[in-house]
Amino acid sequence: MTPHAYTPTSPPLPETADELRARIPGWGADLDPADRPAVPRLQLDPGRSGAHWEVPDQQPERWPRERSIEHAMLTPVFGTSCPPKGVSGLIRRQAYARFSEARAAHWLLLVAADRVDTVGSTLGSWVTRRPENPLVGTGIRTELSHHGWSSRVGRDRADVGHHLLDPVVVAGPWLVGGTAVVALARAARRRRRSS
Repeated sequence: MTPHAYTPTSPPLPETADELRARIPGWGADLDPADRPAVPRLQLDPGRSGAHWEVPDQQPERWPRERSIEHAMLTPVFGTSCPPKGVSGLIRRQAYARFSEARAAHWLLLVAADRVDTVGSTLGSWVTRRPENPLVGTGIRTELSHHGWSSRVGRDRADVGHHLLDPVVVAGPWLVGGTAVVALARAARRRRRSS
């Protein structure tokens, strides 16, 4: 069996320790037990890894999970609370299937997938009995009913600096989205009139 990240044996280094030390200043500074501050508490037995298994038991996969292309296999244990779904799930799968975690494209796709998921969840809430309420999300109602101003003034709160931006950050996307919907509706109405 070839060693990988989830077995007690370490994979071989692509370069020897001496080659790495010559190329990278400070590489291997903690290899000598005398240089480690926690040495008295360590059990320095090179043959002992602490693992009681060769490979841990694999958690069952109920749906295809994303796996970094750097890894030979899926991690033995993984989260199942948020399975990828819809368009955001497709974006996440592409991020893992095509790009290494060392690439910015990987992380940018994951951020984009989060944004797509947020928009999808918001739009999905509008077809339920309890749609998302932008006024509650901005906190405007609470500001008026729960002493919002007096709780801030003269209290030396650390978050006072961004209070003016909070409504813009929360309400801004709603305003931009609403403006876009109105503009599209007007353009569609003009097209209908002209044809």
